[in-house]
Amino acid sequence: MLLAIDVGNTRIKGAVYERNTLINQFVFSSLEVKNTIKNILENNPKITDLIVSSVGNENSIAFNSFSEMISIHFVSHQDIFPFQNKYATPTTLGIDRMILATGATLLFPKKNKLVIDAGTCVTYDFIDDENRYWGGAISPGLRLRYKSLHQFTSKLPLLTLEEPLNFIGNSTNQSIHSGVVNGLIHEIDGFIRQYKNKNENFTIILTGGDAEFLAKRLKNTIFANSNFLLESLNQFFQYKINND
Repeated sequence: MLLAIDVGNTRIKGAVYERNTLINQFVFSSLEVKNTIKNILENNPKITDLIVSSVGNENSIAFNSFSEMISIHFVSHQDIFPFQNKYATPTTLGIDRMILATGATLLFPKKNKLVIDAGTCVTYDFIDDENRYWGGAISPGLRLRYKSLHQFTSKLPLLTLEEPLNFIGNSTNQSIHSGVVNGLIHEIDGFIRQYKNKNENFTIILTGGDAEFLAKRLKNTIFANSNFLLESLNQFFQYKINND
């Protein structure tokens, strides 16, 4: 059995897999790493491997404390991936984006693919039908947009995510909700339209913490899966075993 861990900017997500079957999943904070991993291993004694995708290295010591119990794999740029990396600065490409590209490549090997990860940031990653990764874009996520409007102005309030009542906001709060939510929806639809205009046989994958909220508001037909990164980690691990 495999324990897959995704260390994001705001939280840590984990899942236990028996090959392609999801057994259980978890969400916890960086302060809870040791206790949470300990409990997971105690409750799932058949786990033999831990694979970690992280945007930083601050939790490596906590994970390594379990190295005598299970095999630990930190995904790095030195690993073998199922796509050709055409990024101009490949060593700066986020591990999370590489794992998402891996999942998209293994799931849709002969299609043009755009992976949109809507979390703290919104990342766009394009892999063509010859499994070449070209790059994409990075922009602020929903909560970053709310936060920046509050922090970098003198009077705008800090709001939490809410469905706009109308496209035309008739109050300051409703104007913020409309600007943040509709602004990101139009951004995503615009990116998809640009990619579609240049690529046939095209698949769009939407994932991340805000995937479910955004999916039903987008005009385009998409493959929405909020757990796609964890599933991609599981697929990457199997690919790694078969190709190392």
